[in-house]
Amino acid sequence: MTATSHLTWRRRSSRTLCVLAVAALGLAAVACGDDDDDSAEPGGTGEAPSGDGGEITVAIVGNPQMEDISALTPDLFTAETGIEVNYSVLEEGTLREVVTRDIGGGGEQFDVVMIGMYEAPQFGANGWLTDLTPYAEDDDSYQFDDLIPTVRDGLSVEDALYASPFYAESSFLMYRSDVLEAAGITMPDNPTWDEVAEIARAVDSDDMAGICLRGKPGWGDLGASFTTVLNTFGGTWWSANDDGSVGEAQVDQPEFKEALQFYLDLVNGAGEDDAANASYNECLAQYQDGKVAMWYDATVAAGTLEADDSPVKGKNGYVTAPVKETDASGWLWSWALAIPQNSPDPDTAWQYISWATGPDYIKAAGEEVPGGWAAIPPGTRASTYEIPEYQEAAGAFADATLEAMEAAPIDNPGTTPRPGVPGVQYVGIPEFQDVGNRCTEQFSSVIAGRTNIDAALSACQDIASQVGG
Repeated sequence: MTATSHLTWRRRSSRTLCVLAVAALGLAAVACGDDDDDSAEPGGTGEAPSGDGGEITVAIVGNPQMEDISALTPDLFTAETGIEVNYSVLEEGTLREVVTRDIGGGGEQFDVVMIGMYEAPQFGANGWLTDLTPYAEDDDSYQFDDLIPTVRDGLSVEDALYASPFYAESSFLMYRSDVLEAAGITMPDNPTWDEVAEIARAVDSDDMAGICLRGKPGWGDLGASFTTVLNTFGGTWWSANDDGSVGEAQVDQPEFKEALQFYLDLVNGAGEDDAANASYNECLAQYQDGKVAMWYDATVAAGTLEADDSPVKGKNGYVTAPVKETDASGWLWSWALAIPQNSPDPDTAWQYISWATGPDYIKAAGEEVPGGWAAIPPGTRASTYEIPEYQEAAGAFADATLEAMEAAPIDNPGTTPRPGVPGVQYVGIPEFQDVGNRCTEQFSSVIAGRTNIDAALSACQDIASQVGG
């Protein structure tokens, strides 16, 4: 699909996404905007205001990087601008549901929201977000041209930036190099999933699981990591029609079952405890506690593993996302900050975003966060990788992170065409949020032993078949 057809598709889909948000949350009513509304224009000239006080509410995901910025905001931002920032810190799945409900329904609960590459292009094209481009271009402190192009493009529609990246990531395999060395095992630089599974089972023990994989329900939890496995196994959620629209559901195809069976067997045979409730934060904790030997997840985790206060600092290796039928399989993602179109004070909201996602915060955070320079937000700006202190602290993973992001097969993630806008760990259509959430409930139930794979696949095929065709 061309950029123009992507935009047309998204505008037609705005009501669909809003309806899905209502259905997912069981809401009585949500007022959805008109499909033809244009995105809100910035309320001012595009210049960052000088800051004479005020108050904003910001919805963010709960993870170490966001905990750092929320702790530093009073001293580094409010003290300089007089602007009070009230953070609403939410678990990943809850954040997505709350934000979709609020801005899709024209609410004014938040002045700034944290979204990702799945939401930003769709929400922006639907007229739910403020175009940040005029602000970014006219704000010298923001350094618009410093943004890494692939990340900027993933948050834009037709050159209009709808969310400013706080950090960006791909996915790769992290492993305890000391554990593998003690077992006499060498990790390949570009492993296959079969090789990873063999290593996981070889080092799995009563005291340390072989690998940690996401098993918690949610399209961005279990759904994200599993979909990268599905892609490289040759499967897909839906076929694509010639015009790029959604075709037939493919959950009942052999490739889908093979990928899911592999994933379930690996996590149940050599995976972490309580895998059905584990996602990024749970795997991070188990890895740092020495309870797992390998972990397949977001590249941003490496900054926490190599942080000054990490118990596993210097004990880790990093290799590309495992593959089977494709050359690459790692995802591309950014957690980014956006301004809802109904924000009452977009100028003040931009002043916060400019600081939080600009180069000055990155430089200040390196000296202030508990984890030191290794723990600063990665992947968004070329200038980050030119900071001498960061080059030294992130030597174990910085190059691997950039290589993974560059290799992410966002335009061609599998072996067959897929519908919607580009994406690796998700299908870029509004309906995927609901389908992914409901299907991963089924898959997670298999991990927990509450159902079997055939029943889960049958239920998921029925769910996915309600879309397209």
